[in-house]
Amino acid sequence: MYETFYGFSAKPFQLRPDPHFFFGSKGHKRAMAYLEYGLSQGEGFIIVTGEVGAGKTTLVRNLFNGLPSDQIVAAHIVNTHLDPDDTLRMVVSAFGLPYEGASKTDLLTRLEKFLCDVDHQGKRALLVIDEAQNLSARTVEELRMLSNFQTDDKSLLQTFLLGQPEFRATLHSPGMQQLRQRVIASYHLGPMDAQETRAYIEHRLHTVGWNGDPSFDDGAHAAIYAYSGGIPRKVNTLMDRVLLMGYLEEMHAFTDADIQAVISDISEEFQLPEGQAAAGAPEALPGAGLGVLGQELRTLDERAGERRASSVEVLDERMMRLEKSIVSVLSILKKIVATPQGAVTQPMDNQE
Repeated sequence: MYETFYGFSAKPFQLRPDPHFFFGSKGHKRAMAYLEYGLSQGEGFIIVTGEVGAGKTTLVRNLFNGLPSDQIVAAHIVNTHLDPDDTLRMVVSAFGLPYEGASKTDLLTRLEKFLCDVDHQGKRALLVIDEAQNLSARTVEELRMLSNFQTDDKSLLQTFLLGQPEFRATLHSPGMQQLRQRVIASYHLGPMDAQETRAYIEHRLHTVGWNGDPSFDDGAHAAIYAYSGGIPRKVNTLMDRVLLMGYLEEMHAFTDADIQAVISDISEEFQLPEGQAAAGAPEALPGAGLGVLGQELRTLDERAGERRASSVEVLDERMMRLEKSIVSVLSILKKIVATPQGAVTQPMDNQE
């Protein structure tokens, strides 16, 4: 849709992680350096945490994109809602080994043989676990046990753990001391600053052949940063909607007001209808703390009401302008119909 309208070769702000669009902000470069450092060590655990949508998966895809296939055999696990007893089965499956019907002993034997074969080929095995915040302490311990596979001089399996900030609580929970001792590097991936967010947007646009159309003024970029907080996924979501609006409205320049209009639309889409919101509202309970919470909820509801009222006022204003235009057109049509064919209007000079 808007790709053709603006002459892009592809959608610049798709949500699917794509190393082709990788942007090296300061944080992403540092995180990438930690991953590459860990890779060079060939052992232990590397931990990278970050907020939802901060770009952790994109980092992994970018890392995988540059891995030499003749040196490293990598496996990537994303589904981490696992029972501890299923962890080994998932790891075995991720490396492409058969697992159905096998006992835990058989799986361990199978995995160890595979890792030894990889080592004999002069390669290393790398396991990447995404969404690690969903792992229980027992599951993490199962993963730690796999790091015991080693020869006399090297580890046979290296593991990268990527997750949201709450994963750090798991790492510091009782019983995780042995795992912490095997962590050789840890990094928290924070959001981009305003300048980086602007550079990120322009980088993705340039990647698909952007030549300055559409343009975004300083106010537009400020509004985008204020909404997204420098989180790449939120930037992508907003920018995709902005460009869609630009296509529908045939716009080639965006201002702060245009961005705010899209933000308002997104906010309204995620609001419950008034009836459902009232039905789902918690009942009032005694207590001073709940009284403060209730006041905050009322304040939020009032603000939401003000936004809805503002939207209604804008719509009413547009409807009034449309009605005036229709009335004007109808008035002209009536005069045309009422004028007899061949009738000549008298000059203004003769009218007294």
